[in-house]
Amino acid sequence: MTAAQTNSALAEHINAFRAHFDSVILPLWMGRGFNDALGLPFESLDAATGQPLPVERYRAMACARQLYVYAEAPGASAGAHAERLFASLRRVFRDEAHGGWRYSVDAQGRPLDANQDLYTHAFIVFACAAYFRRSRSADARKLLLATAETIESRFRRADGLYHAAMSPDWRQPLRRPAQNPMMHLTEAYLAAAQVAEPALFATRLRGLAQAMSQSFLSAPTQCIAELPQGTPGNRLEPGHQFEWLSLVRESAEVFDGLDLVESLPRGVQWARRHGVDAGGVLAALDEHGAVLDDTRRVWAQTEYLRVLALLGDRAALTQALAAFRSRFLHAGGWYECLDGGGALVRADMPSTSPYHLATCLAALPAVV
Repeated sequence: MTAAQTNSALAEHINAFRAHFDSVILPLWMGRGFNDALGLPFESLDAATGQPLPVERYRAMACARQLYVYAEAPGASAGAHAERLFASLRRVFRDEAHGGWRYSVDAQGRPLDANQDLYTHAFIVFACAAYFRRSRSADARKLLLATAETIESRFRRADGLYHAAMSPDWRQPLRRPAQNPMMHLTEAYLAAAQVAEPALFATRLRGLAQAMSQSFLSAPTQCIAELPQGTPGNRLEPGHQFEWLSLVRESAEVFDGLDLVESLPRGVQWARRHGVDAGGVLAALDEHGAVLDDTRRVWAQTEYLRVLALLGDRAALTQALAAFRSRFLHAGGWYECLDGGGALVRADMPSTSPYHLATCLAALPAVV
């Protein structure tokens, strides 16, 4: 295929993906995917029918991810939906008694899990940054800064890492530092730096990046592991290597000169070599490249597309995007998880996944 043919095919795939997102995904979560009575997105829809699955809980993180999606989407209806999501996030999930944010509420909107979760707090910051860019709401900026200060004063440890969860009253760490919450904290602080206190957030980001290199970097692979080095049963997720490189490369000036800048490209090369095959991106490997989890999750595929766009590998991106559209997208939405042979593993569509589709799409136009 010539360069012109590649560009033409790539543009066709990107346009089709975007059209699917705009015409299917966005209306779905403003319609059947949204509980008007509570003002919250349902946790999950049936992939075959698009109908809400039985409700057990609503999570603050899911609401925040949906807020990001609609704050970034064009059009007055998306803006109005983002405004409602922001109001619901504050009303339902803010923990006024202890500060911070409760993890979840039950089917009636009553507090369910009041633990203080770093992953959740990171997405509050991320979503508020997006909503502030959209609305210029002073409340969104204020909430972003207050939540970031809570993260620094309550979750951050002396070694520069962050507890993954704390008790509702902040007195007891519940979960040790883990890769995923700190990656999304990096994402959140990068978004925050675009709208408030850029020098302050840059300092925090550099400290976080150095702590990740010191505690989570797998020396043989140069990948970032899911848990600190030396933890029994540790694993490497190829999708997270792609996600980390996208974050660091998109804000290269913040991370200039840090160890992570040197290690991440090598980790991505290792992940592409061992963690991607004809069926897509695998879920998890060990340090020797042995498969620990053969599931193909939709988010990992979108992160692979995103990093290919960032690296400017148009041939690989065209091929991967064509495969992604044929395997993971369908007329009513998407398939969340497939096995290596393409069989459906998970038959629901979680409200958290449109965020991954949106961040992927935001990376794609630059390559056309």
